Amino acid sequence: MKNIAALQTAVTAALPDVEPSAAELDAIDVEMPLILAEVELLDAQIITLDRVPNELDTRRIRRARRKVLAARRALGNQHARTAGGAA
Repeated sequence: MKNIAALQTAVTAALPDVEPSAAELDAIDVEMPLILAEVELLDAQIITLDRVPNELDTRRIRRARRKVLAARRALGNQHARTAGGAA
């Protein structure tokens, strides 16, 4: 019986424990209102998956969509201000 051995080193080496940098954490903090608004929209949409949306569900989805759009607008305006007005 022949022994089969790997002829090459492993393709995926063990990654060291790398923590996010301060800049990455700051970027997440800046985008957190948008992330939370999108989660709220997703929650509202998930509620209506197994039933016909009633009036309250429709309002909840509409409100969540408006919140996502407002968060995107605020984030875009913030990026435009930090980039010197060039968006």
